[in-house]
Amino acid sequence: AVAEVQLRDDQYTLDHMRAFGMYNYLHLDSWYQDNVYYVDQFGRVMNLSVTLDTALQKPREVFRLPTDLTACDNRLCASMHFSSSTWVTLSDGTGRLYLIKSGKRGSSASEKWEIVFNEELGSPFIVAHSVSFVKSDAHSLAVLLLRVEKDELDTKGSGFHVTLEWVTIAEGKEGDPGYEIIKKRVLQGKSVPHYAAIEPSGDGLMIVSHKPFTFMQSESDKLEENDDAKVSNEKKDPLYYWQQTEDDVTITVHLPQDITRDDIKIRFSPDNICVALKDQPPLMEGKLYSSVDHESCTWIIREDKSLEISLIKKNEGCRWTELIIGDTRGEFIMDPSQCSEIAESLMHLTSEVMNPNPDKEKPPCNAQELEECDAFLEDGASLCRFDGDSLKITHIINLGSNQYLFSVVVNPKEMPCFCLRHDVDALLWQPHSDQPENMWEHIATFNALGYVQASKQDKKFMACAPDYSYAALCECLRRVFIYRQPTPLATVLYNRKEGRQVGQVAKQLVATLEANDPILGFQATSERLFVLTTKTLFLIKVNAGN
Repeated sequence: AVAEVQLRDDQYTLDHMRAFGMYNYLHLDSWYQDNVYYVDQFGRVMNLSVTLDTALQKPREVFRLPTDLTACDNRLCASMHFSSSTWVTLSDGTGRLYLIKSGKRGSSASEKWEIVFNEELGSPFIVAHSVSFVKSDAHSLAVLLLRVEKDELDTKGSGFHVTLEWVTIAEGKEGDPGYEIIKKRVLQGKSVPHYAAIEPSGDGLMIVSHKPFTFMQSESDKLEENDDAKVSNEKKDPLYYWQQTEDDVTITVHLPQDITRDDIKIRFSPDNICVALKDQPPLMEGKLYSSVDHESCTWIIREDKSLEISLIKKNEGCRWTELIIGDTRGEFIMDPSQCSEIAESLMHLTSEVMNPNPDKEKPPCNAQELEECDAFLEDGASLCRFDGDSLKITHIINLGSNQYLFSVVVNPKEMPCFCLRHDVDALLWQPHSDQPENMWEHIATFNALGYVQASKQDKKFMACAPDYSYAALCECLRRVFIYRQPTPLATVLYNRKEGRQVGQVAKQLVATLEANDPILGFQATSERLFVLTTKTLFLIKVNAGN
């Protein structure tokens, strides 16, 4: 039987349910897709391999956890992740991490799991993701550990926070064949991430979550950051001030005491300006926001030893949003009359009455047309990419109402893909960490899946085939729904209402398991579905030809 761990009385939050109560106990080896693994109640890692289309070998023990799992009262479910074709990361659920060299999996002759590294890492966790890579001629593994921990300072929320511990384990130097932890980084947030994965190079981390995550820094890092913040927060006076009217722009620059008229050199052109003092580098130089009548531009030194420059606009009435394009060292001073003019021009866009014109011919939205499945439980989820060295966010995308649905490994050498709802459809996105300008690529669409899955109130797991030929979801008990991609028809078919010929049809199938045990695991390959209950593993052949 599967080593299912029920939630305890003190694990009562939605985050506990998402992280541990909805855990997928069935692990698909993306490197050898005819193989699935699970951990049984005796702490044995069991492997099942597909021999024929729907035939499975008998469960085969490939590894046994050294510790007695039942001895730990606050343990979580055992978890594992296949870091590469020959490496596995495994947690026993008590807080101990195992790094295992498995050999070539899927073959009983060459598959031999050997512990290379194991260490107690504090409170219990599950392995969220891991990658294997080579850096500086040394083999390394990066592992992401997920915990839901009590937060004594949180008096208004759930009383818990979520931590993601990013651990890097590297091979020792020559003469030291062992592995050791070389780096630990901890992120903290207030919700369990929908998606969290380390980049194949181990240099970055991507997270999809409802609430933001931030790195928890050590004391030395905090001191350095505070010093940097003090320097950056020191307010600097603007280099120049500028005002504008419909016809001209006036610039004021404060001059040092020893500057005379002969020390000032100003060059005007239709689109540029250059202001220099003595033989120093230019004080102001660059392209103006808009063209000026350079022959009419003037400058004077005022009594308070400030330089006043007058630029005559070539396009009268044009409001400049900046003086020199890209130069942020100046400060724009707006005249009160200009503020009133702008406010008055925007007055027609505002109203003191809520919905002042309810009988408008084309209202922007009719709430009565929305259905229950159009409502989202959460809004404002975000996709973030964290840099492993600077510990800062380099990319962030607000997903808005694009609800996260599931993740799938299409290519085990790449990061896992994630599927988002876009209107009624579901779109699959492949992260590319090595392409900063095109980091997320749309690779597949499942028509109407976003709408259909919203109506399945009892759904537990979702998945899709790595070749995008179908998507599937299962309920907590018995039923599995399969949604195939549209395929051409061999015969002529017409739509009864519209009379048009239908060229493609997308078939939907429902499979009912011959068991009343709850579904604990669900995995999809291009050819078949694996469904794990407490006592049985079901294999469903998804034949694209039927």
